[in-house]
Amino acid sequence: MALLLACYLAAGLTLGAIPRQTVAMPAAGPDAVTIFVESSAIHTAIIVPKQAAGVNWRDWARPQDLRDPRYAGFPYLAIGWGEAGFFRETPHWRDVRPGTILRAALGSARTLIHVDHLPLPRANGDDVRMIRLSPEAYRRMVAFIQASWRSDGAHYPGYDVYDVFYEAKGRYSAAHTCNSWTGDALAAAGVRMGWWTPFPWTVMHWL
Repeated sequence: MALLLACYLAAGLTLGAIPRQTVAMPAAGPDAVTIFVESSAIHTAIIVPKQAAGVNWRDWARPQDLRDPRYAGFPYLAIGWGEAGFFRETPHWRDVRPGTILRAALGSARTLIHVDHLPLPRANGDDVRMIRLSPEAYRRMVAFIQASWRSDGAHYPGYDVYDVFYEAKGRYSAAHTCNSWTGDALAAAGVRMGWWTPFPWTVMHWL
């Protein structure tokens, strides 16, 4: 098992350092959309404005879905994708259990989109990075995110009063993690990204 984990880590670090071929990212002009990418020890998420470049997220992340709808007044959403059991059972690093990791790594079709309603984020070193996208690039990234979102699916309470889980599409596995999903979403916008980004630092390295 230790050898297998070491090989997985080595593969992630190696492939995460090799740039993939992406569509060219249009230059960010005066009408650029500012997004952010945030990282924790195990997870990354993309922070988007609720309304920009003709995209209105309010129809996707509804106030009535929150335990306290007042937080829907915040202007930003943090959006991440992941395995349902891992998401709901591990709100903090201390909650991670080997069994939860193993079940997710072996593959699961039970996936969720996690959405936090946020005030204006602040770029803060290694934890939060700011990116400026042209409207065209931003809409490509949005199309990728929304294609992963089961818009007619159920929603579930989040960790707090300002976040919520939505049913998602896609299969989670050791090969397709929450962080590789983030990398794929950014690559869809033309952001330079590693060939495979299974870990948070393999995403943040490029930003």
